[in-house]
Parts: sequence; C-alpha cells; structure tokens
Amino acid sequence: MRSEWIKYAATGAIILLALVFPLLGVKSYYLHVAILGLLHAILALGLNLIAGYTGQLSLAQAAFFGIGSYVSALLMLNVKMSFWLAAPIGACAAALVGILFGLPTLRLKGPYFVISTLGFGEIIRLVFLNWESVTRGPNGLTGIPAPDDVALGFVTLTFDTKTGAYYLVLVTLLAVLALYYNLVYSRIGRALRAIHSDQIAAEVMGINLTFYKVFAFALSAFLSGLAGALYAGYIRFISPDTFTIGEAVNILIMMVLGGMGTIAGPIIGAVSITYLLETMRVFADYRLIIYGLLMFFIILYMPQGLVGVLAMAKDFLAARFPLPISRGTDEPPGQKGAAPVKGEI
Repeated sequence: MRSEWIKYAATGAIILLALVFPLLGVKSYYLHVAILGLLHAILALGLNLIAGYTGQLSLAQAAFFGIGSYVSALLMLNVKMSFWLAAPIGACAAALVGILFGLPTLRLKGPYFVISTLGFGEIIRLVFLNWESVTRGPNGLTGIPAPDDVALGFVTLTFDTKTGAYYLVLVTLLAVLALYYNLVYSRIGRALRAIHSDQIAAEVMGINLTFYKVFAFALSAFLSGLAGALYAGYIRFISPDTFTIGEAVNILIMMVLGGMGTIAGPIIGAVSITYLLETMRVFADYRLIIYGLLMFFIILYMPQGLVGVLAMAKDFLAARFPLPISRGTDEPPGQKGAAPVKGEI
C-alpha cells in the first residue's frame, strides 16, 4: 500500500539522516543537543511502556534516571569498573528498585499511583542530596570517566568525543527500538494493551495483572537507568539538581507531545522538546507558562500527538498520489479470469 511505502521510506530516511548527522559538519553545540535528544528519547520510550501501553501514569522516571547515573558513576569512580560493565549494572539496579517499588504501589489506581510515584521521585532526590558520604551531596560526582575505547582489530572506537558519544547513544537507541518493537507486537505487548483497555476484562481473560504491571514498570525503570548511565558517561558530572520532578514532567510532556501508545511518538516528542528547551533558555522565567499552554493546545487539538498529525499527512499523500494498480494482479480471489456478466463490456 502507498501509505505503508511512505512510512517505511520516511523511517529509512530518518535513520540514514541520524547516521550521517555528525558527518555533515554540524557545530559541536548542535551535536550536544542531538545527544541529549537521543537520551531523552530512551527515557520517553521507558515512560511510554508503562503509561502509554499499560495505562499507569508515572512521574518516577527522573528517579530511575538518577539511580542509573549514580550507581554506574560510583562503580566507575570507587571500584574503577569499566563503563561497559557499570552501565548495565546501573540499569539493573534501577530495574530492581522499580520492582521493589512497583510491587506494593501498582495496586493503587488513578491519582493515588501518580502521587506515590511523585513522592518516590522526591525521596530519591533527597537521598542523592543528603547522603553526602556516598553521593557527595549537592556538590555531585565529578571526574566520571568516559566509556573505554573498544578495539576491533582494524579500528579502535573512542567515546570521549561528542561524535563517539553520539554514535554510542544512537546505537543504544536503535537496539532499544528493536527490543521495543518485538515486545509491543508480542504476547506481552497484547497483554499490556488489554490491561490498558480494561483491567477487569483482562483479568477475566486470565492475564496476571500484577506480573505484567510490575514487568512493564521494571523494564521502564531499566531503560531509564540505562539512559542515566549513558548520561553520566557523556557529561562526566552528575548532581541531584538533574533528577528533579521538573525533569520527570519534561519526560511526560515529550511522550504526550509525540503520541502516547506509539513507538515513534516518544522519539519525535523527545527530540522536539529537547530542542525547544535549548531555544527557550532565554525565557527561563516563563518556561512553565509556555509548557502549560503547550499541553493545553495538545490536549485540545492534538490528542494523538505529533504522530497523529504525521499519520494524517501520510494518509493525505497516499490518497493524493495513489500507486497505479496493474489490472489482473489485485483482483479478488476467485475473480481472475471469470466470465463477464451479461451486458458487461
């Protein structure tokens, strides 16, 4: 179909552009913004898994983001562990905390669960701020080492530059997307969507609500922790100020703007909002007002986010420029070569 061809062509073009972006001679600042956008895309995908597909709105992503950052950074600084081992440990630590937190709280419904995640995020931030003997308090962790070089025999990959960091985050995002796509269209993904639609009906159908909710929450925390480890290895400095409720709200807006319950939506929203945040630094005092107006506009006029707008544009192009149909190749089954009806020319 024409619309499917447009979708695959656009996806391929975007991936190709992302791969060659650092080679286009862009300024270091724009490469930095692109890296932050890709990191936010991983965070938004994690939130989308629990909120967009399972229907459990969470404001704890910044907390898991911080857990992944701090655990991986502390392992690299204090134990001299390699980034390639510290990063997955940091992500797994975030997932473990997600399981321990999710088991009792995912039984809550509606605003009660949202409030619990809000309180959890603030507790984690206060731990980062006050556990000075470990986290160095408000001073943060400095001197975090960059990811170690990787020798492939004929070439050595370095990640202590913006270009190297960009490709590391991009490859990680593509791997997350592959996992995400297979998960969403698997039996687990169908179970999560069933829970989102109607929890009572899903339970009657034999779906274990507790297992699937906790699984989605843990995987969401894992992705956020992985993004945190990548962030620590790239910025090489972290502090409690990065993992506030404001960051959790930013991730939520990215997901909603792009389109909840879709795969491409959180990525589009993350890149858009990251760029918007950088351009709005001169209007820092009015940022919350702009955010409020943006959310109001999205809810009223773009309930499906930017993905919904792009889907309408794709359908318009498919209808405006239809592919030619070869006679005899698309006839209904059983009709090919059938005798003409009386009076048919």
